[in-house]
Amino acid sequence: MAFIVDASVAAGWLLPDERTDIADALALRLKSEDAVAPDLFWHEARSLLVTALRRGRISEAGVYISLERLGTIPLRNAGPSDAVTVARLAIKHALSAYDAAYLDLALREHLPLGLDPTVVSPAAKLTINREIRRNYRQSPSNRLPATLV
Repeated sequence: MAFIVDASVAAGWLLPDERTDIADALALRLKSEDAVAPDLFWHEARSLLVTALRRGRISEAGVYISLERLGTIPLRNAGPSDAVTVARLAIKHALSAYDAAYLDLALREHLPLGLDPTVVSPAAKLTINREIRRNYRQSPSNRLPATLV
């Protein structure tokens, strides 16, 4: 089943000191499953690399090598989210606009979210899963509900 990739997972793919079992497992899934990311993902990935450079964690050459590697990962860019929808989700569930953009994509595409739970607050995880389940019950679609991977 396809899944949505969050930038927290990409950090584990691009920065050696952020590698996690979850990032490794999702990288393996990319070999047989499709992955989707919102337009926001690409900005977040670039930002985490630039921040890592500024903190002395990688070199400037490392930024460019990681960007090239990121470009080879088979991720479908789902494009930008609707600004009003994202704002409504963020306000309703006390999420950041970033988290709400991923939730919006999960709801639109009925796909699970590939998040690293070590960087997502327990409250955000609970809220996201609850909203996904509620949306699924109200949807006429026969697709599987999205959840956190």
